[in-house]
Amino acid sequence: MHITVPTTAGHVRGRLEGQISVFKGIRYAAPPFGPRRLRPPEAPQPWTGVRDALVPGPSAPQPGYLPVMAGLVEEAVNPGEDCLNLNVWTPAPSRSQGRLPVMVWIHGGAFRNGSGSLATYDGARLAADGVVCVTLNYRLGAEGFLLLPDGSSNLGLLDQIAALEWVQDNIGAFGGDPDNVTVFGQSAGAISITALMTMPRARGLFHRAITQSGAGHHTHTEDVARRLTDRLAALAGAEPTRESLAALPPHRLIAANDDLGREIAQAADPGEWGESAGGGTTVLPVVDGATLPERPIDALSGGIGREIDLLTGTTSDEFRLFLVPLGIAPRITDEVLHGFLAGLGLDADKAHGVYAAAHPGATPGDLLSAAMTDHTYRIPALRVAEARAAHGADTFVYEFARSSPALDGALGACHMAEIGFVFGHLDDPHAGPDAPQHLSDQMREAWISFAGTGHPGPSAPGAMPSWPAYSGLRSVMRLGEGAPTVLKDPSPDERLLWQNLRDAVISGT
Repeated sequence: MHITVPTTAGHVRGRLEGQISVFKGIRYAAPPFGPRRLRPPEAPQPWTGVRDALVPGPSAPQPGYLPVMAGLVEEAVNPGEDCLNLNVWTPAPSRSQGRLPVMVWIHGGAFRNGSGSLATYDGARLAADGVVCVTLNYRLGAEGFLLLPDGSSNLGLLDQIAALEWVQDNIGAFGGDPDNVTVFGQSAGAISITALMTMPRARGLFHRAITQSGAGHHTHTEDVARRLTDRLAALAGAEPTRESLAALPPHRLIAANDDLGREIAQAADPGEWGESAGGGTTVLPVVDGATLPERPIDALSGGIGREIDLLTGTTSDEFRLFLVPLGIAPRITDEVLHGFLAGLGLDADKAHGVYAAAHPGATPGDLLSAAMTDHTYRIPALRVAEARAAHGADTFVYEFARSSPALDGALGACHMAEIGFVFGHLDDPHAGPDAPQHLSDQMREAWISFAGTGHPGPSAPGAMPSWPAYSGLRSVMRLGEGAPTVLKDPSPDERLLWQNLRDAVISGT
């Protein structure tokens, strides 16, 4: 059965699937190619009649993942020029009572890969629980995050803002409440959301945020961004101008970005490439002084975004996803580990002792994974929580501790392990055939409660312990196989190691 809904650009036809109405591939901005290439998003051309919204639209052009990641990450399909589209799952308009909270998902993929149309992000289960769920695409790689000579930058973030503006203008027709919008996302999506919390153009477009495994210091300065643009253009055989780069087919920019990534990984002085060094990506949001006035963590520390409620967290073993499949972990020796720890700015001997004490019997590769998990994910998330707590802004922190069954459990509770539980898809490779249904139920309930009320509390007494905000006690909700548990300042010795580092300081100790 089909269902038709009006939008500001024209009517769209979706499909009723059980009690959920589903609309896929709705254009929220014009295709960003041809004369619009490497330019800010523009409104879609209105249409007459009714346009089908029955199948996902094209994903943004992207390189895909390494073969060793097959089965661990889902690949986007059907890349194309008309990539600025979104999907909507709603129990309304078939449901008549009131307007529902809206949850808008921003996907991850290291700002290189991904799509809002991946099967893992199907929003039907969340919609069945009483929200309107939206997932979206945005420009990736060079197309979305180069700093161009005229100062244009952060086009991918501007795409996300255009999608949120579409939500404000249209979601009421789908049964959603434009005054109760929560953005949620993982990895690059979470980094994007933290940036959006501080961007003037995004102000008022959403009211709550959920950031999974991504925080507020993964950005580039203008100097680093210019070097990246210059070098990528040279590798692509072009001048570092909009006109020259826009004349290249997308696959040339993608190949040049891959080449640049390999150069950065082998650089004699990785520091000249900023956050790209060792980060698995080249491009990142750019602190350009205009679209993104300052580094998000610094803006949050100054009180920007305090009116937005935040739920944030990480998985216990984030970095194992990047070490284990590539076979890196077994090759790490004590000598290599010490070099990495020193390179992160730590006292290597002291850090080795602290991590070894916290992980008895761990190999050097295990200890490197633990340190990199803290450096890249946990400490930045806690820093955001600390910064907001200083301004009295409501912030709730979680740790996802359920191990992925993939690769015979060698990944632990790795990066991406929680996503299937949030969306209620236990066929995800990181959930597995024995995935606990109650964990997914608990997480969906907490996420939806937060979206509706600003607090991740259970609807029924006893379903989950009271979840305190992050404050002086540094309360963290651990979610895993057993009952949810509130921890007070978990892993304090590791946290204190990072105390005095400029880019990973935790204040208030």
